[in-house]
Amino acid sequence: MKRIGYTSLATLALTTGLAALAFATPVPNSAVLNTRLFNDCPTSVLSTNNSYPAAIKIVDVMNPSCVGFANRHAWSFSEDGVNPSLFVNNSHFKFGADVSITGGGFGEGGLRFSPWFSQLIDGVFMINSGTGEIACFAGRLPFYSFTGAYALTYVQGTTVHMEIEYLANGLSSVSPATVKFTYTDGSGTYTSGPLPYDQGNAGEDPPHGLWGNTNDSMAGGYFMPRASSGADLTGKWENITFTNLDVVDARTSSWGRLKALYR
Repeated sequence: MKRIGYTSLATLALTTGLAALAFATPVPNSAVLNTRLFNDCPTSVLSTNNSYPAAIKIVDVMNPSCVGFANRHAWSFSEDGVNPSLFVNNSHFKFGADVSITGGGFGEGGLRFSPWFSQLIDGVFMINSGTGEIACFAGRLPFYSFTGAYALTYVQGTTVHMEIEYLANGLSSVSPATVKFTYTDGSGTYTSGPLPYDQGNAGEDPPHGLWGNTNDSMAGGYFMPRASSGADLTGKWENITFTNLDVVDARTSSWGRLKALYR
């Protein structure tokens, strides 16, 4: 799978004078799966169904002889059905899905907005079917716990709605990007409110950016069944939505848009 990152395209534009090159938020029309990112039970029976946007389903049946930690799988938004969409630091969007974890085993899953340095793993909005914990953490995401804030717990076998909204704002110390997490279950709808990003690694900017999730981030979902359960577990995302909130018209992109990548 070969990808050209937005950071590479920025270099191309600056060296060839392609001022019309746009850096708008992607508009996904499909999703791609990456399975066995962790593979602590390689003899498990894995099956997947990608019917984006109606549903994505991952079933992992663990071999009872497995004693490792977990298998891990992910899906990402895509604009061509082959390559994951890449998000620049100054993107504006929200996405969500009805999420469930069912079966005889236990594990975790949910949504993810992953930075360039861990595009398929870190930056998760998690429901844990073993402990019931509901939390957002890792990568560049500000930490937030729905369990801590609202005493909410996830009950395995139930379907909940999860949503992430990302706004770049000014990408500065006085106007950092924000992310908002929303969680809905049978008891109601709960939100983190807009949470500000801290400063990224200054040694990595350029090309990866500061005060946001970083250029060349990926977004989608993840599923991590425990390998030692010796049982089946299913992660499912239904009614998947993605809304592009970018107010910049791609046809009127400017050098200012390019320079924003390197704030």
